Amino acid sequence: MSISLDKLARKKTLRVAGLMSGTSADGVDSAIVDITGGGVKLLAFDCYLYSAPLRRRIFELFDKPAPADICRMNFVLGELFASAVCRLADRSGLGLESIDLIGSHGQTIYHSPKPAASRLPGWAKGKNCRTSTGSTLQIGESSVIAERTGITVVSDFRTRDIAAGGQGAPLVPYADFVLFGHARKSRVVLNIGGIANVTYIPAGGQAGKVVAFDTGPGNMIIDHLVRRLTGGRLTYDRDGLLAAAGRVNDRLIGELMRHRYLRRRPPKSTGREQFGSGLADELLERARLLKISKHDLIATAAAYSADSIVDACRRWLGPIDEMIVCGGGARNPVLVAMLTERMAPVPVVVMDELGINADAKEAVSFAILAARTIRGKFGNVPSATGAEKPVVLGKITPG
Repeated sequence: MSISLDKLARKKTLRVAGLMSGTSADGVDSAIVDITGGGVKLLAFDCYLYSAPLRRRIFELFDKPAPADICRMNFVLGELFASAVCRLADRSGLGLESIDLIGSHGQTIYHSPKPAASRLPGWAKGKNCRTSTGSTLQIGESSVIAERTGITVVSDFRTRDIAAGGQGAPLVPYADFVLFGHARKSRVVLNIGGIANVTYIPAGGQAGKVVAFDTGPGNMIIDHLVRRLTGGRLTYDRDGLLAAAGRVNDRLIGELMRHRYLRRRPPKSTGREQFGSGLADELLERARLLKISKHDLIATAAAYSADSIVDACRRWLGPIDEMIVCGGGARNPVLVAMLTERMAPVPVVVMDELGINADAKEAVSFAILAARTIRGKFGNVPSATGAEKPVVLGKITPG
């Protein structure tokens, strides 16, 4: 049984497990960290991959959501997230009983940050009730995680920011500020997951001066094309080998870079609704008409991610001294090489070179946010999400 929330909030050192499943829905990233006033120390990390049938079921929720299937998968993923914590604690020798808190992002099923008008009954209208709001949904039931582990869980981080008028994303800028703020260097932390996002941390700046937003496509379009073009034999472009065998089609890149999201001023966020399977299928059809080979198409998709990231940095950010890359895209040498070429003379480094596992950073970030929540401190950065004010994020499920 976990200690009381009051005692938990007063602990000088919190051992927190962070859990994350991103837009690519590969599996559960699990990290265990110690958080003190002096910083964050990563103790253990692993990624527990979903089985192929389970991943297909998750993708079915993206494309054809059914209430009963979402309900069931909410509990299935809760079990898997709990298992990820238990397995990592056992494998690392840290012991489940040593963990004070769990921060679980869950699995995003739908994210629609653009406000949409709602039809409300007359009695609900007024100054205390919005008639237009964004929405988001993450699953992976926190009650299951708390029940299986006996540990207090903070989950559902995005919803409070949206309630406060924000986009609900990106949510990692505060963690980026904690981990990578520098007295003399202005840094961009680039996470390339299914969607790519950047956090801009001015030299010697404060958290309130951080700028962050989703730039657009990351790995999601590349992954979908690889699955379709290999008949499911491959699920991603391992080591960038397929892209390396092709040439970028400049005509198609020119068309793609006209996407209206890329020109929208931050704060902004996006997801598979704009840069998912729908756009990837359009690319397949366009490639067929233009007679673009499969290798050239995948190379072009990689270049689209790189070009949209660099374009966003030049449009919306200030001077950059260093770009730090993490996420699955950091393991694609072709994509990293494209970024290096386009960002020159700004150095591009993979996060591992700074002593933090590039794959673990997102899970570590939600551990940091969970610690903020349990201590009653804000976790969002309004300059990044567009929220009206800083707010405490997440919902607490006692262990």
